[in-house]
Amino acid sequence: MNWASLISAVLGAGIGITSTLLVDQARWRRDSHERLRTERREVYNAYLTALSRTRNGLREAARLPQEARAEQAREAFHTGGAYELRIQMTITAPGDLTARSEVAYRSLRALRNEIERGASHQDEEYAQRREAYEIALGALRREMRTDLGVDTTSDH
Repeated sequence: MNWASLISAVLGAGIGITSTLLVDQARWRRDSHERLRTERREVYNAYLTALSRTRNGLREAARLPQEARAEQAREAFHTGGAYELRIQMTITAPGDLTARSEVAYRSLRALRNEIERGASHQDEEYAQRREAYEIALGALRREMRTDLGVDTTSDH
């Protein structure tokens, strides 16, 4: 029996099996990373949508007569869905992004509180809270885009 041929065949089989395992592992990692990125994108999109829905409801509430503002502001905050998605953000997003999402949420809540106290869309307090929210939202969007590896030169 030719030992060199046998050793060569075993060695070739070992190399083939090892390379197949390495390729499969690399594919699994790539697919796993892509699934995580897709999941994050979906949660980020849903959260931004909920924040926007809530913000639009608050804008409408701030334009109502004073006696209807507080109730409408609470309703907009309740039905907007941001609170529930905020929880998903804490388990899906990395720490820095979770912190930014909290800042945006809390600034939106501060806007709601200002409207509940009677502020209208023409009041300075309302404008300040709205501006704080817009700044926090912009920072959150940039952080999300960075996390997803999307071009961060523009903030849509």
